[in-house]
Amino acid sequence: MAIIPIFIFLMILLVIVGGTILWIWMLIDCAKNEPSEGNEKVVWILVIVFTHALGALIYRLVRRPERIRLYGK
Repeated sequence: MAIIPIFIFLMILLVIVGGTILWIWMLIDCAKNEPSEGNEKVVWILVIVFTHALGALIYRLVRRPERIRLYGK
């Protein structure tokens, strides 16, 4: 009976750690690879910083593929 709360705790911990890793990865990716033309780099960094994992996920799914297609990096 005590295994269910432990399982739930581990799943929540996994989501938190995974979200933080994604956040750091996308923040570094944006800072290193986003072109410095205009304000897009600053805006994306602010979006990622202030919205944490949700902003990192949006950047990963929306902007990153477009950047790779346009700039090749």
